[in-house]
Amino acid sequence: MGFKCGILGLPNVGKSTLFNAITKSAIPAENFPFCTIEPNLGIVNVPDNRLQMIDKIAQSKKVIPTTMSFVDIAGLVKGASQGEGLGNAFLSNIREMNALLHVVRCFDDENVIHVDGKVEPLSDLETINLELIFADIEVLDKRLLKLEKLIRSGDVQAQKDQGIIHSLKKMMESGALPNLSSFDNEEKEFIQSLNLLSTKPMLLIANLSDDQSKNKLEDLQNYAEANSVSIIPAVVKIEHELANLEEEEQREYLELLGMDEPVLNKIILAGYKLLNLETYFTSGPEESRAWTIHKNSLAPQAAGVIHTDFERGFIKAEIISFDDFIACEGEAGAKRDGKLRLEGKEYTVQDGDVIHFKFNV
Repeated sequence: MGFKCGILGLPNVGKSTLFNAITKSAIPAENFPFCTIEPNLGIVNVPDNRLQMIDKIAQSKKVIPTTMSFVDIAGLVKGASQGEGLGNAFLSNIREMNALLHVVRCFDDENVIHVDGKVEPLSDLETINLELIFADIEVLDKRLLKLEKLIRSGDVQAQKDQGIIHSLKKMMESGALPNLSSFDNEEKEFIQSLNLLSTKPMLLIANLSDDQSKNKLEDLQNYAEANSVSIIPAVVKIEHELANLEEEEQREYLELLGMDEPVLNKIILAGYKLLNLETYFTSGPEESRAWTIHKNSLAPQAAGVIHTDFERGFIKAEIISFDDFIACEGEAGAKRDGKLRLEGKEYTVQDGDVIHFKFNV
């Protein structure tokens, strides 16, 4: 679907190490600023135990998970919006992202330099936020100049858009990322069309050491709660080690750490949900497969993810909820127990639905 989740932060906060862990890649992650220059792209399987549970019943020849894209973006420094460091390249790369994972350093390590000479998570967070805001204010000012010409010609919509931009600028000039909850759906659509950096969905990743930094984490958690931002604490170094182990070794290491699963799985799923995505499944003798859709997609749109012909010639969809598919031990049992439903073009696909589409082109 072309959706990208960008990993950003100051230099040396663990961005590339997290990217390497998520994608099991081997891009450089050296101890100096701007090691990442060109953004690195990785396609990642979305962990979903439901697919394995479906396949256990269906016994398909192939199992195909759904995927999403992660991008490791160059480290930002103070003044990036004025071109410092890799400023302009950094900002243009972020503009292409649909959502952001902001890695914040909470660990002390004298062997890993900090670009500002000291580890202060809230200050680092503010540096990134302000650079996004400064870049956005420049975009808004340019749009206001265009709107003024339209307003002089009596364009009513331009007047409305001008009011929205002034509201956004007022929020940004206070130093805070804009809160869009006060805007209605039509206004939010206009804001989305501006492709601002500071309004992209964001998740904080607090990169801890394995033996300290709890106080620094607490500061970030308080910020996240006050600003309605999700946060996931992770020891990125350990996650990278886990990602490079064989399955049996990984299980043993997780047991030693007292963990059920890698935090990476939570991060990938959180990124998936940040993009407002959901999963439905198809299953049969040949393959059991997970498919990605926008939340609240109608059945024909969901069918179109498989093939455009499925959407164009959509007739109906045979739907079994995931819970019913498991409880009835598959499609035959669901039919027997009356749990298979026929739905038409107006059906909103639910996360976890197991679907067979009927179409005719």
